[in-house]
Amino acid sequence: MALVAAGFAFWLNYEQGRQAALEFVSGYTIETSLSIDNLFVFLILFRGFGISNRQQHRALLWGVGGAIVLRAACIALGVTLLDRFAWVSYIFGAILLYAAWRLLKGNSAADAMPAWVTNLQKGHRGLLFVILAVEATDLLFAVDSIPAVLAVSRDPFVVYTSNIAAILGLRSLYFALSSLLDKFHYLHYGLGALLAFVAMKMLAARWVEIPITWSLGIMAGILGVCAVASILYGNKHRNVTV
Repeated sequence: MALVAAGFAFWLNYEQGRQAALEFVSGYTIETSLSIDNLFVFLILFRGFGISNRQQHRALLWGVGGAIVLRAACIALGVTLLDRFAWVSYIFGAILLYAAWRLLKGNSAADAMPAWVTNLQKGHRGLLFVILAVEATDLLFAVDSIPAVLAVSRDPFVVYTSNIAAILGLRSLYFALSSLLDKFHYLHYGLGALLAFVAMKMLAARWVEIPITWSLGIMAGILGVCAVASILYGNKHRNVTV
């Protein structure tokens, strides 16, 4: 899916110009990065419900389909609010800051999982409830991720396509990373810092304009430091245990 997204970015650069293409790449980077947070919650959901790999495929397939529809409605609402009421950007910024604090104060990205998910696991084990939990979780995280993407672009087409490109890759990303998610020890710090940066960018947009290329570089740096720190932690832990 990353190759498809790259191809779409090249096409967008040809049709609408460099700025639109960079906004798409930024939105895709943000959404994909924050989707890893979703993957942690999905992993916990599937473990808690005791869902088999085959059922996980079905649950994620339905979840992705529902997310495509729900994200369109959320993005349309967000763009409309920002166009009509400029002060809404401060509310979105505050939401992102709260999400960043929620991640940074926990011991892992899984700590951001709502309590109702755990309660649902205790009460039901049918696949329908898993699908509903996946949909509800995606909608919950959309409250964080959509304002984050709107901080780098107000073009509904760019925002929606970058969201959908990331969501379509979520299913394959889950199965590629499911065995590695527990090893990303510093993921929540990276995601928290990413959200905090985007929040400050949105809140200060009236006075300070950060070029999109700078934003991409800063986001890549945050995620790179997070990945390296996690790798070093894993190597140190293995050396200690050995």
